[in-house]
Amino acid sequence: MARYRLLLTHRVHIHGESRRDAFGDMMTSYRDVSPSELVAALRAEMDNFELVSAPEWAVDVKTGTHREMPPVQEDWWETRAASMLRKVAIHGPIGTNHLAQMYGGVKNRGVKPNKAVTGSRNITRKILQQLDQSGLTTLKMNASGSKTLGRVITPAAHSLLDRVAGKVASAEM
Repeated sequence: MARYRLLLTHRVHIHGESRRDAFGDMMTSYRDVSPSELVAALRAEMDNFELVSAPEWAVDVKTGTHREMPPVQEDWWETRAASMLRKVAIHGPIGTNHLAQMYGGVKNRGVKPNKAVTGSRNITRKILQQLDQSGLTTLKMNASGSKTLGRVITPAAHSLLDRVAGKVASAEM
């Protein structure tokens, strides 16, 4: 009976509704702030992680077959890493293929009808490996440990996202 009562009192976090900490103060979650502002602020925080950096070949590659040119921003790799960290936090456990689909787009095929294509799986995989090495994401396995379900964020990444979200929310007010 007590367990049933516990299940009834458990509240699910609703987007746009802030949570309370142990002292009853309002806490801001990464789900409560604008994604573009969160990624921009998180990109600045990513400078503290030396393992998340663009390889030498990153200046020459396109981000997918639907692009004509490589990115023109100098820090596009770190921005993509910050965006991927947010997407892993929201959609995790998530795999490389699903993330590559999120960063895909529409390919212009000339006279033929346009077609949806995925983003670069190599870029997605390399960034996820860097986030793993930095201790921000980890692989989640099924209960028996025989199958990989995808990547999830670590508690350190969760606190980083919430801390950055708090800074963004306080700057908005």
